[in-house]
Amino acid sequence: MTSRLAGKTAFVTAAGAGIGQATALAFAREGATVIATDLDPALLAPLAAAGCTTEKLDVLDPAAIQDAAARHPGVNVLFNAAGYVHAGTVLDCTEEQWAFAFDLNVRSMYRTIKAFLPAMLAAPGPHRGSIINIASGASSLKGAPNRFVYGASKAAVIGLTKSVAIDFITKGIRCNAICPGTVESPSLRDRIAALARGQGITVEQAEAMFVARQPMGRLGTAEEIAALSVHLAGDESSFTTGTTQIIDGGWTL
Repeated sequence: MTSRLAGKTAFVTAAGAGIGQATALAFAREGATVIATDLDPALLAPLAAAGCTTEKLDVLDPAAIQDAAARHPGVNVLFNAAGYVHAGTVLDCTEEQWAFAFDLNVRSMYRTIKAFLPAMLAAPGPHRGSIINIASGASSLKGAPNRFVYGASKAAVIGLTKSVAIDFITKGIRCNAICPGTVESPSLRDRIAALARGQGITVEQAEAMFVARQPMGRLGTAEEIAALSVHLAGDESSFTTGTTQIIDGGWTL
């Protein structure tokens, strides 16, 4: 622990597992006050044990987001990790899947940013807020097979990020997107199992297919994404805004 985030207050969505959980824990280790949220509060026990404040939050509920922002006016790091990966092409995507993907992957970020940004802008000092959005290599950066609506929604996250960054660049607010490749997580394990079932292959064979698309020859870890998140959250990255931080083992090269 180096206290790189001492004095910061971070609000993290989807903190119950994967990148969200690893990042919340990393923020806490670096001295930040952390409000860790998830739709399933039972998943937040490890974060409570690490000293984080934990709360249930449905990021599809605009009133719940507004309430959270009102109760935590001192947030100066907003970490948007909530999202879902749909499989399939444009021919497979239903109207309901399209709506859900954009509601969860994009609109939730619009809502959290709009709710927390006013208090950030009212804060004193030159470094008023850092907003970090989880996008993906599968976005405007790269087309991924069978990731139609996911890639479209994550491309929108990149556009959202750049728009917020340019609008508030002179007001002490930074906004950056992290674009991971394939990262080990419970969500990935679910997708591997689904691929195995769908293609009639073993889980090991399905996992090998995911690994094979990573030029580095391995999956990323949530802790690696969390380390980048710590950098973006702190004042050490104060000259960095509007970026797509690619951390993908060479997938988008």
